[in-house]
Amino acid sequence: MMTTLNRVPCTIITGFLGAGKTTLLRGLLEKLEGKRLAIIVNEFGDVGIDGDILKGCGIENCPEENIVELANGCICCTVADDFQPAIEQILSRQPRVEHILIETSGLALPKPLVQAFQWPAIKSRVTVDAVVAVADGVALAQGMVSHDLEALAAQRQNDEALDHDDPVEEVFEDQIACADLIVLTKGDLLDAAGLERAKAHINAHLPKAAKIIVASNGAIDPAVLIGLGLAVEEHIENRHTHHDEEADHDHDEFDSFVVELDAVKDANALAMRISETAASENVLRIKGFVEVSAKPMRLQVQAVGSRVNHYFDRPWAAGEVRRSRLVVIGEKGLDRAKIERMLAA
Repeated sequence: MMTTLNRVPCTIITGFLGAGKTTLLRGLLEKLEGKRLAIIVNEFGDVGIDGDILKGCGIENCPEENIVELANGCICCTVADDFQPAIEQILSRQPRVEHILIETSGLALPKPLVQAFQWPAIKSRVTVDAVVAVADGVALAQGMVSHDLEALAAQRQNDEALDHDDPVEEVFEDQIACADLIVLTKGDLLDAAGLERAKAHINAHLPKAAKIIVASNGAIDPAVLIGLGLAVEEHIENRHTHHDEEADHDHDEFDSFVVELDAVKDANALAMRISETAASENVLRIKGFVEVSAKPMRLQVQAVGSRVNHYFDRPWAAGEVRRSRLVVIGEKGLDRAKIERMLAA
């Protein structure tokens, strides 16, 4: 194994849409005191919602300039164009960054990203400390990798003209297959039976060496996830995934677009519209920031399926353009015009 001395360790945080990656990452930032950090955050869609959330943390050891956003492209498909320049940018910072946290999009496959650490231009400078997969405990307890997929699964099983392979399930399985640790989120919302069902779903695809950690609200001791020194890139070829034989990987199974809204009058009414839209239109994820009329603070919206969380995260800055933008992600074939009408109603 190549020595990790003088190489900056990187922790890759992967996981399906809405599983809680950003919540976990924010918790790590707050607890990793005394270590100079940098973040690469990648999103499926062209608005950097997660990056904006992290930049608002105000963590001294991870200043805003150390957070690099890669939007409008899945990092596993754009490693040459986006990942290497991002690494170069971070490694040029002074004082020297001591650890890099990489949050992939919910649709990314971690294996191509880990393989990029084998490239000569970066192999001697960075190493993969560990791959952490974040999984939605509530959804898994219900037999899904995300919420509101029952109707889609039933349609595929009942229609002989459709391919019964589930691309969503394959993405989840590939993320688990590459993981060194699995963080099962939303443990506080599960009873003992639900927790066992969620673990059983993961164990069906789990590498023998990986462990499952149960978390509530993303609260985990950083010592469990950081500083493992596994140099994952040196043995990633032994982790077998659905896409090993494919020359390229794409996301034709998914749609993503941004909905622009006027300022809303009632945040709760918007949350209800989002929930109804997700339930009826096979939407997996909606997230963004919204202006609420007569309110001095920005409304942050996070929806997983029909489950919606919204709160005022910070005041609008002086001179800041108050825009309401929601990123919508779902199965291929979303009716964009209909979704825009439902959210704006």
